[in-house]
Amino acid sequence: MLVDSAVVGSLGTGPLAGLALASTVLTTVVGLCVFLAYATTATVARSLGAGDRRRALSLGVDGLWLALTLGVVLAVTLWTTAPWLASALGAPEAALPHAVAYLRWSAPGLPGMLVVLAATGVLRGMLDTRTPLWVAATGAVANAVLSVALVLGAGMGVAGSGLGTSLAQLGMATALGAVVVRGTRAAGVSLRPSVAGLRLGVRAGTPLLIRTVSLRLAILLAAWVAAGLGTVTLAGHQVVMALWGLIAFGLDALAIAAQALVGRSLGAGDVTATRAVLRRTLAWGTAAGAVAGAVLAAAGWWIAPLFTADDDVRRAVATTLVVVALTLPMAGWVFVLDGVLIGAGDGRYLAGAGMVTLVVYVPAALAARAWADDGAGLLWSWVAFAGVFMAARAVTTGLRARGTAWMVAGA
Repeated sequence: MLVDSAVVGSLGTGPLAGLALASTVLTTVVGLCVFLAYATTATVARSLGAGDRRRALSLGVDGLWLALTLGVVLAVTLWTTAPWLASALGAPEAALPHAVAYLRWSAPGLPGMLVVLAATGVLRGMLDTRTPLWVAATGAVANAVLSVALVLGAGMGVAGSGLGTSLAQLGMATALGAVVVRGTRAAGVSLRPSVAGLRLGVRAGTPLLIRTVSLRLAILLAAWVAAGLGTVTLAGHQVVMALWGLIAFGLDALAIAAQALVGRSLGAGDVTATRAVLRRTLAWGTAAGAVAGAVLAAAGWWIAPLFTADDDVRRAVATTLVVVALTLPMAGWVFVLDGVLIGAGDGRYLAGAGMVTLVVYVPAALAARAWADDGAGLLWSWVAFAGVFMAARAVTTGLRARGTAWMVAGA
């Protein structure tokens, strides 16, 4: 998404604003299905911790089938409803056609995106983090090349960005799926889906889906606030959100490690090891957030021009990145605690906590839209999102981790 923002940004403020709304919708759709990765990581890791490798792989196969089916349904739905979705989010006239084009050309990649989630969950649960990393890095490079070639070389505009994303994700799904299938066949596990396994996946994933709904509603609300404050704020929001997503992806690596390690240690009944994982990953998450924040604050004025030639957007982005930088240590803490609780199977608590944090965030977001203008709107909208919303998440997850109930939640 970071490369897409830079490439599309060269086309003008309208296309960049359109990408801002469309990418928010796409990441929301995919994000709602992140339970395919999270639930699978936790269940596979706990099965391995208990010494049952065949069951772990069988659960992984069921996750792949669930992802493929859901991906096809969502792809058709997104293609059909793209104009309505863009209009519902308040896309300015200059941004609307670009938002619709990106949504429709990225829709065919949805089955691939969801299979990537499920396959990554299986491999991480098996403590194989190297394969997903290499495939993700290769996919990112392919997406960058395709974006430049299709947007600028072929003259497809924002549609080329969406098509490049689709092709890259389908390629990644093929690569990761092949790795899981090879491991399954080697262990003599059937590739057919089982009704019991699919039901378990849905049951484990439902609380995480609710938790993710709260997160994605917050992200959609942030985009809606930006759209209502003008094209400059909306274009700047895309740049800041792309950078936030990149840093979150890095910080989330620690959360993912925490998921797998906590799941395995709890599966083996080792509470001492679980506590050690919690302490160690929290320390690393907070420190990594602080380092990322320092780099972002120092480099903001040089980063903004890479995405847009509009001086107003540049100023808004650079100023807002300072605010975002200050919140990143807290974000690192939150991401790791999320991973710990997901690995423990504590989805029900996360679902409830997610709705509480959303209730806290909504008034702050509405205040930013009502009181700010297109000059300071970007800054205040991110004070609400990266400040108020993330602080609410830090409090709710932190209070849970202080006790012991989360350790037996997935038993």
